[in-house]
Amino acid sequence: MIVALPSLPPPHPAPHAPTRLSVPAGACDAHCHIFGPVARFPYVQPRPYEPAELPLERYRAMADRLGLERAVFVQPVVYGTDHAAIVDALEREPGRYGGVGLVNDSLDDAALERMHVAGFRGARFNFVGRLGIFPAPDEIRRTYDRVKRYGWHLVFHFDDQSFLARSDFLASLPCAYVIDHMARPNAALGTDQPGFAKLLELAATPRCHVKISAADRVVGAERLEDGVRFMRALADAAPERTLWGTDWPHPNTPIMPDDGDLIDLLAIAVPDVGTREAILVANPARLYDFE
Repeated sequence: MIVALPSLPPPHPAPHAPTRLSVPAGACDAHCHIFGPVARFPYVQPRPYEPAELPLERYRAMADRLGLERAVFVQPVVYGTDHAAIVDALEREPGRYGGVGLVNDSLDDAALERMHVAGFRGARFNFVGRLGIFPAPDEIRRTYDRVKRYGWHLVFHFDDQSFLARSDFLASLPCAYVIDHMARPNAALGTDQPGFAKLLELAATPRCHVKISAADRVVGAERLEDGVRFMRALADAAPERTLWGTDWPHPNTPIMPDDGDLIDLLAIAVPDVGTREAILVANPARLYDFE
């Protein structure tokens, strides 16, 4: 029996330009994805969802509208460990983009070397159940042993069900690491929930970085300002290690946000201009070797 994959809705067709902030030169979208062209970069089988074809050119149009000069492309699970689409994007515009890969024992050393030369600087691990099997601690350590010679950091995608149980493991890591999407807290439980309290505790330590991204996933695209309390608490805890991203094209999101609203939300959550500039420019430049 053939099971139809869930198809994803396309991103907002015409996001508005920022209205609440002046986007600084060198601003970076530290979390986004590209898909396709599928004829050149086919998806793996099996895969958990069916994305629309949204290649680099589509991303660039959105980023130009928002005034974002740099970006970090995060490998989506529909490509597995085949990073050709992102490598191609990085090689087409050297120095403008960085990458975060899906690295496991199946990825050979030659592929890692090419990824590093192209601009990859992180290896990501997923702990959201519908996207695949959770990696074991030993697999994460083996990956770190392979990428540490390049100076890469580790990146973790959690939800509120998977984060807290692994927080002690994160604290034990000997390297810089990034937690995606504020660890996707349960919005109904507020900033006092145990998982978010632990995230704030980790954020205050020198190796932990947090992306204050995907507020639409946490609170819903219709209630974005409800995400401000989470974003502000994290930015206050570690302004020098906070990152921001659009999460474009918002895979597995039922209602598409306007990406202009997302960057305007940053102005509400982080009213200090200097702190915003660190989040948009200096912090990602340091992690991803932007000049």
